[in-house]
Amino acid sequence: MAMKITRCVSSIRRAVLMGAAASLVAGAFAAQAQPAGYPNKPIRFVVPYAAGGLPDTVARIVAQRLGDRVGQSVIVDNRPGANGGVAAGVLASAPADGYQFLVTDGSMLSINPLIYSKLTYDPQKDFVPVALVARAPLFLAVHPKVPVNTLDEFIAYARARPGQVNYGSSGIGSTHHLTIEAMKAALGLDMVHVPFKGTGQSVPALVGGQVEALMSAYPSLSGFVKDGRVRMLAANSEQRSAQAPDLPAIAERIPGFDFAPIVGVLAPVGTPPEIVQKIASEVSAIAKLPDAIQAMKTAGIDPIGGGSAEYAKAIGEENARMARAIQTAGMKRE
Repeated sequence: MAMKITRCVSSIRRAVLMGAAASLVAGAFAAQAQPAGYPNKPIRFVVPYAAGGLPDTVARIVAQRLGDRVGQSVIVDNRPGANGGVAAGVLASAPADGYQFLVTDGSMLSINPLIYSKLTYDPQKDFVPVALVARAPLFLAVHPKVPVNTLDEFIAYARARPGQVNYGSSGIGSTHHLTIEAMKAALGLDMVHVPFKGTGQSVPALVGGQVEALMSAYPSLSGFVKDGRVRMLAANSEQRSAQAPDLPAIAERIPGFDFAPIVGVLAPVGTPPEIVQKIASEVSAIAKLPDAIQAMKTAGIDPIGGGSAEYAKAIGEENARMARAIQTAGMKRE
């Protein structure tokens, strides 16, 4: 299993990096090769999840501002289902003409290929990275009955109670689940996983004391933190989050630890490279606009803003981290 995961990750990483390199080489001629009048009709952002989630929020923040910058409307088209397969099918059935893009988090590229044996899309062959938009750290939180106030205190508490401390997640194979599995492995902790169907179930379970700890996004926890029903301890990003700068990153305790979900824009293979370069430039600039930064911050998102190469690198690194976490969790492909 470990060897298969390693081979899968390596091939995904090679394909992503090759696609990014091709886009960058072609992008050198973008100034002279911009298609006349592009864009001359609405652009579509396909999101592989229902409205209201992280990729959808990022897509809508970017879409509004991108439309203003290019003079055409940018439509957000939510197509959940089939572990990203429905959204991928929408892109596959449309021409790769620079008017169709996928806005997604990394799980569609890094987790799904490692835990599902049958996918209707191939992340190695179907997409090229366009722009890295943002990351949204998850936060380790505990119920007040757990007598800890810091990350170090929680580690000591769990270490002293092997098999007695439980933690919730939004589902088996979710980033919430794999983050804590990676933390357990790095620190030698023995904790019991209690999976739920989404944060709509797991966060109330924490608030109600059915589970002692979990990872979740800032917006889903902050209200409960304010009224003392939940205590946040740390972020799962490599650096401290702008959402809660007083809280440490787990990487301060485990060097290199970084499981904050990333969100980016992908294009179908065959999209003209000069268009990929144009959209990459526009999206990267949008992520640095003060009003976009504020909109993302309000939603618990940390903007980044990077082009094809940055996004390809981030995908490759995330693939490797998730592969190790999946192996640690003992998960097998379905």
